[in-house]
Amino acid sequence: MTHPPGPPAPPAADTGATPAQALGWMHTAKFLTTAPTLEWLPPHGHPEIAFVGRSNAGKSTCINTLTQQKRLAFASKTPGRTQSINLFTLGRQGVTDAVLADLPGYGYAAVPKQDKLRWQRVMANYLVSRQNLLGVVLLCDPRHGLTELDEILLDVIRPRVETGLKFLVLLTKADKLNKTEANKALSIARLQAGGGEVKLFSALKKKGVEETAHLLWQWTHPVDAAPPTPVAT
Repeated sequence: MTHPPGPPAPPAADTGATPAQALGWMHTAKFLTTAPTLEWLPPHGHPEIAFVGRSNAGKSTCINTLTQQKRLAFASKTPGRTQSINLFTLGRQGVTDAVLADLPGYGYAAVPKQDKLRWQRVMANYLVSRQNLLGVVLLCDPRHGLTELDEILLDVIRPRVETGLKFLVLLTKADKLNKTEANKALSIARLQAGGGEVKLFSALKKKGVEETAHLLWQWTHPVDAAPPTPVAT
């Protein structure tokens, strides 16, 4: 029986960063490539964080807000239009130390059934087999909660989460909830997340933006990572 690959080795230890500095790091995001299938994804040695979610969960808006760039991720007025995996590099002074992967939104009714099925297969294969995958950020509209399709995705990644894959549920559009509703949504999502972290997020009110950027920095720059091995000269 084969087991899913473990998470990639993290980069060298870092001295740490404040939430504001982590947000500055996110601002370094640059488009790398777009791939219609896994075979087109370039190999690289950096930890990769995938953003996934239903087509109307605000995924592109979230990525653009985190990176403080208006059109880094394509936010279409017609959900479900994005049909490729898009990669973005992160790193100061032009030195890449992490990669963001924007996976196509799923579940939108207007997308032809054959396209839905094709992308379900592509996403499942990516989440199960992508060697560089370090963490997954699942975006969810808390007014609707985690849907059946979200639960299917959780089942796909659960074996990797159990072996070290990082996992975060972002409850987007949190500005549409009052305090009681927000607390209830957090409690329910934590039960459904199966050990993953859960945060409220609002692109409009900038709620949870610095905290999320800081968490992604910590994922990719653990303070207890081994220092780089000196190269013999």
